[in-house]
Amino acid sequence: MTAIAPAQVTAATSATDTQPISPGPKGRRGLVITFVLAVVALFWISPLALLVITAVRPLADFVGNGPLSWPDHLTWTNFKDAWDIGNFATTYRNSAILAAIKVPLGVLVSAMLGFALAKLRMKFRRTVMFAVFLGLTIPIYITIVPVFIMMRQAGLTDNIFGLIGPYLAFGIPFEVLVLQSFFRQIPDEIIEAAKVDGAGDWRVFFTMILPLSVPALVTVAILDAVATWNEFLFALILLNSDAHKTIPVGLLNFQGQFANNNTGLAAGILIAVVPILIAYTLLQRWIVGGLTAGSLKG
Repeated sequence: MTAIAPAQVTAATSATDTQPISPGPKGRRGLVITFVLAVVALFWISPLALLVITAVRPLADFVGNGPLSWPDHLTWTNFKDAWDIGNFATTYRNSAILAAIKVPLGVLVSAMLGFALAKLRMKFRRTVMFAVFLGLTIPIYITIVPVFIMMRQAGLTDNIFGLIGPYLAFGIPFEVLVLQSFFRQIPDEIIEAAKVDGAGDWRVFFTMILPLSVPALVTVAILDAVATWNEFLFALILLNSDAHKTIPVGLLNFQGQFANNNTGLAAGILIAVVPILIAYTLLQRWIVGGLTAGSLKG
């Protein structure tokens, strides 16, 4: 049997260590997936990037060189002009008041209804659930005329509080869908133990269900706030005077009969979406967690 010298072993080991290790099939597949996701992310972020570039360029440069060109110089006057043209001092106040009233009210009503459908024994539960979820299938466009007639008869046209009813009607079905799916994951033993100790349904709901459902509640609150902040159609139909307009309707001020202030509109859109971007950035983990929690068992 031939003995192998230590020097030969060392040389062979060194040669093996110096050879480049090629990535395996899984590593190459991971690189491909990363590259594809990076390309998709660039395409996804490109509209926002184009919006920012348009907002900080002069209108003459935008008209002369086109929207896809790099600006010759940057300017911040578009934001000052947009604040005045869009009447944001008024529209921001109106949208904030509307969201501050509608969002908590909608989340509370949806949470109570979702809890009843998920945990309480009630007659016609399936019928009520079907009726609520049927609201998800009704297009908003076919309700414009009847809603306008009802609001006019009630004297709630040109009034931001008149928007609360239609907003609740179209927001509650989706919120109930998310919340009742989340409530189903809460063990029944917790509720039964509380009832054995003498707690009623209202006490169980406010002292146990709501604290345990913070991720789902934050999720529907953020999504509802975004929908309320961006809603345009009902606000356009029901609001007339500048003193009562919301942000989306106020953006129409940038469109004239013969010309459009595109750079000012871009700056106005950025001003309008700043609260939404901040909310998404700070609460994104709650949003993802709340939407996926209802799909997990146990």
